[in-house]
Amino acid sequence: MSTISTTTAGHGSRRAIQRFGAKPLPDSPRATPQDPVLEGLPPLGGFAACGLDGSLRNPCQARRFAAHTLHSWELPLLVADMTLVVSELVTGAVRHALAAEPQEPPVDYPLWLGLVRHPSHVVCSVADPSPEPPGRSDADSADLGGFGLELVGALSESWSWSLTEPRGKTVWASLALPGRD
Repeated sequence: MSTISTTTAGHGSRRAIQRFGAKPLPDSPRATPQDPVLEGLPPLGGFAACGLDGSLRNPCQARRFAAHTLHSWELPLLVADMTLVVSELVTGAVRHALAAEPQEPPVDYPLWLGLVRHPSHVVCSVADPSPEPPGRSDADSADLGGFGLELVGALSESWSWSLTEPRGKTVWASLALPGRD
């Protein structure tokens, strides 16, 4: 069974924990819904995170999470581009990072998706356990796949990655808020 875990910051996090139950992380509230459908979650503040279990369902779950978050932030014009960027980053992590770095012992949520709202942009980031840099594949125009980072680059203001402690990396992309420079 595929599961997700959400972390919210702001006035809704306490209600989410009360509604869905908590498995706290150090210094961070975490709510784990029994059903991955995100309907009924409380309004989110300027930060939201979603723990992903590494299954093939994760890109779809990440798109729903991003859409829910952006709608609750009243940013519906950003949904189409952000859900595509999130989907590509999560797909890359599931297909490449998890295959390269199996976790021993296994963890419930080897991937984390985070969204942070800033005054002029929203940053999405995906953390995974692999230290290997994200790479563009040698796909040619006849291939159906291998263009994920090309899409991320085309839709975002900027994107990059960094190593994270104690292991792994975070790949992020920044998208401008509609109507902002």
